[in-house]
Amino acid sequence: MQIVEYRRGDRASLKDLIRRERAANTRDRLRAVAMALDGDDAPTIARTLGRSRRSVQQWVYTYRDGGLDAVRPKPRPGRRSFLSEQERRDLVKRLRAGPAEAEALSAFRGEDVGKLIESMYGKAYSLSGIYYLLHSLGFEQLVPRPRHPGHDPRKAKEFVRRRAPLV
Repeated sequence: MQIVEYRRGDRASLKDLIRRERAANTRDRLRAVAMALDGDDAPTIARTLGRSRRSVQQWVYTYRDGGLDAVRPKPRPGRRSFLSEQERRDLVKRLRAGPAEAEALSAFRGEDVGKLIESMYGKAYSLSGIYYLLHSLGFEQLVPRPRHPGHDPRKAKEFVRRRAPLV
């Protein structure tokens, strides 16, 4: 394909962008542009990437007309959250405060967050929906188990010291 750099230095920055890109679809788009800049034709690029010739042409022409930023896929809005922005902010504050003593929890699990949302806002989420919501709010699904409030490091060391050696 006969195409020239949209901005000076795009060819050099493409290798770094491709290496850092985590989304396979975006990485293929960038690779198609890089291969086109190197002079490969659309059918060759399509075979190499396992994509259709027409898709490759669209990506390369999008780059030609708008540069590297135009090649990246546009965000798709998807379904709106059940919670409003204010409710989401309030939920984050509540989760960061941790479980109350009356809840008898050392940390929130997904099921606990679901019950909390239902009691606070009267809205029900599936378990997978709760984890998706937590991820979108910046929380991680898996965290190390917290220390038990009654844990005493000195007693633990004494226990290990007194324990009979394994034979």
